[in-house]
Amino acid sequence: MGKNKIIIGTRGSRLALWQAEWVRAQLLTMHPGLDIALNKIKTSGDKILDVPLAQVGGKGLFVKEIEEALLRGEADIAVHSMKDVPTEFPNGLHLAVICKREDPRDAFISRVQNSKFKIQNFRELPDGAMLGTSSLRRSCQLLNIRPDLKITQLRGNLETRFRKLDEGQFDAMILAVAGVKRLGWDNRITEVLDQQICLPAIGQGAVGIECRTDDRDMMELIAPLDHQETSICVRAERALLRRLEGGCQVPIAAHAVIQDNRLIMDGLVGSITGDRLIKERLEGSPQEAEIIGRKLAETLLLKGADMILAEVYARQIEGVDAP
Repeated sequence: MGKNKIIIGTRGSRLALWQAEWVRAQLLTMHPGLDIALNKIKTSGDKILDVPLAQVGGKGLFVKEIEEALLRGEADIAVHSMKDVPTEFPNGLHLAVICKREDPRDAFISRVQNSKFKIQNFRELPDGAMLGTSSLRRSCQLLNIRPDLKITQLRGNLETRFRKLDEGQFDAMILAVAGVKRLGWDNRITEVLDQQICLPAIGQGAVGIECRTDDRDMMELIAPLDHQETSICVRAERALLRRLEGGCQVPIAAHAVIQDNRLIMDGLVGSITGDRLIKERLEGSPQEAEIIGRKLAETLLLKGADMILAEVYARQIEGVDAP
């Protein structure tokens, strides 16, 4: 390794910093002599807090400025939540590593009253309850089960979201289990949602590392952090997303696992109102992960996902809020 000082580009939220610090600690364990600094960068997604992300172009909102820093040489690697990473990269950059995945599922979180959860689980939400989430993927699946729910746009960092919940701005909220666990707030999880209720986002729970394509020293340095099984599964999920031409703010979900040397993948596309859900499963060899992802996307399109997505994009262009 020819370079002794490394700069990690990251967002400045507590969760993003946790992820960057985790990568830093892993690298220092392998190479104790390294000097590793963090470059905290405010992204478009961090600045725009008063408009639903789906209306301002969800693709790349949390990575664009960090990628620009990479290209300018102001960072050597970038650490991202994989669910925020677009499927296409600027010239000169690529996804070099996908780290071992945390629990990919979603968490149902209700207010605490007298040291107990006021609402014990998702299905016990009262009629017309206010549910906080910024995700069209989550809202379409939950509205499919409970069309009476009132979806409230939930933005800001995790601390802000917990504060809004505890102030009573809504009855419950949905967050990624991985983020809640990484920040040590496991005790606030009321229920981990089964994937039959809410299929996760593409790449949810996984951390990715991006770097310049011509930086061979850096690629060699970070290569041991790549987790093969996670990488195979997430790349299959991202192949589906790429074929559907979706960003992180569209009602698309997918999750892949490897069992008995078979890759099993579920994919879903839903309407914003939740009245239509198209869900399919495909399995095959892990060596054909991206092919499986594309084939699953084709199956969803043949069953009507193209019409649903066209409606979603039309609503976003018109500036229509999600329900």
